Amino acid sequence: CLAHPDRPPSPVNVTVTQLKANSATVSWDVPEGDVVIGYAILQQRQDGQMQRFIREVNTTNRACVLWDLAEDADYIIQVQSIGLYGESQASKRVHFRTLKETDRLPSNSSNQGDITMEGLDKDRQLQTGEIIIIVAVLLMWAAVIALFCRQYDIIKDNDSNNNKEKTKPSSEHSTPERPSGGLLRSKKKSPSVNIIEVAPVRGCAWSQLPSHACRAWPC
Repeated sequence: CLAHPDRPPSPVNVTVTQLKANSATVSWDVPEGDVVIGYAILQQRQDGQMQRFIREVNTTNRACVLWDLAEDADYIIQVQSIGLYGESQASKRVHFRTLKETDRLPSNSSNQGDITMEGLDKDRQLQTGEIIIIVAVLLMWAAVIALFCRQYDIIKDNDSNNNKEKTKPSSEHSTPERPSGGLLRSKKKSPSVNIIEVAPVRGCAWSQLPSHACRAWPC
């Protein structure tokens, strides 16, 4: 049966991963250049006991989680692409088997929940690292501001002390005053008087003594 020319081609590379006892994830690829607006999945148990049809439009998802699967059961799935003018033909049939509750996941399988938790753990680690960096930066800025305020206070105190010392009168440069209000003046020297004693001379001649001497002392 040939596909309608306006319908998208069938999905390719249909694979089943993240197997669990009650869930699995199916993924596929869509050829480039085709407009796909949704998908449809046909899911059925191989023993024919249950069949499910999943359809979703207005999405670009290329994967779907299958829930409520039976434990240790065989399933067959087929995927269809939904385009603007209809659905594509179903892809090739893909077979898979769910796990038991006691079984561990195969080495080539991955747990979607574990991946999600791992992603959340990474996000939490990133958020914790960012918070630590922000707190460290804030503490550094607080220390810088405190140091600046301390230096400013020290400089302000020094300036106020210097201004007080400049305005305070100095006793060393003040001029002493007498109680009477007059300045100290140097004492004037009193004129010295030299007294010359003249011994009386007897038998002196008038010609040898001055006239005033003879008046004071009799010859």
